[in-house]
Amino acid sequence: MRHAFRETWSGLRRNFSMMLAVIVTMWVSLALFGAGLMTMQQVDLFKGKWYDKIEISVFLCVQDVPGGTCDAGKATTDAQRDLIRQRLELNPDVQQVYYESKKEAYAAFTESFADSPILDTLTLDQMQDSFRLKLVDPEQYEGVVAEARTLPGVQNVQDLHSVLDPLFRWLNALKWATIGMSSLLLLAAALQIGNTIRMAAFSRRRELGIMRMVGASNSYILLPFLLESLIAGLIGVVLACGTLAAGLYLIVIRNAQVSIQTLRWIGWPQAGLAMGGVAVVGIALSIVPTLLATRKYLRV
Repeated sequence: MRHAFRETWSGLRRNFSMMLAVIVTMWVSLALFGAGLMTMQQVDLFKGKWYDKIEISVFLCVQDVPGGTCDAGKATTDAQRDLIRQRLELNPDVQQVYYESKKEAYAAFTESFADSPILDTLTLDQMQDSFRLKLVDPEQYEGVVAEARTLPGVQNVQDLHSVLDPLFRWLNALKWATIGMSSLLLLAAALQIGNTIRMAAFSRRRELGIMRMVGASNSYILLPFLLESLIAGLIGVVLACGTLAAGLYLIVIRNAQVSIQTLRWIGWPQAGLAMGGVAVVGIALSIVPTLLATRKYLRV
């Protein structure tokens, strides 16, 4: 091991400028890759548990809140609720009807905004129970919306996709653009690592040839090069994780969560998952190009 560490240190000093370029490239590419993973998780949080199965939401009346077909600010009665469910289930354009009670809505609300000041603004009695509708054909929604708005006990009908789809299209575009750019930079980093290690091995080809002639093992020959690339990769991983942590704190926690408290934002658990992905990719990116670049110098 003493020989491996000595050769590693010598290689890092000889190729300092190239290794610095590798570290910077990995730093930027891994940070963009981690940002893409965090954006993906943010999109999932925005969508919530209902998005993939809901096209229309039918909100029922609550006491002292006028609107729709509510009776003088009264809450929807059990008879009206049963009638609404029956009419919706009989509609041929409706594939499935989901019911969310006030307790379920309040539980989802408290879970989503557990760390937000908005949590204290609503009580269980102020929550609206609702029917969530999945349509046979999402484009055939106008007739369902028109019928639902005429039913007694309905306060509001909302077509969620018309509101959410444009937002998610932009978020998904941002996510894939970030991952696409990071993939190109990761490829560049892999090629740069391979070329750096190949040049280092070429400059020591005579020494490596002698080591092979005297019976040195593959691991003995490979270890210094592997440590060089691994050190560069780990530094890039640490810098990228630090960048993600700083971005989460400054952009999301300090600004977005304060400015827009009605949305559910990613936190440290999601950032931890992204950092784990960055670490795995960074280590693999250090090892694989090195193995490929040094294979001709190993014994067959």
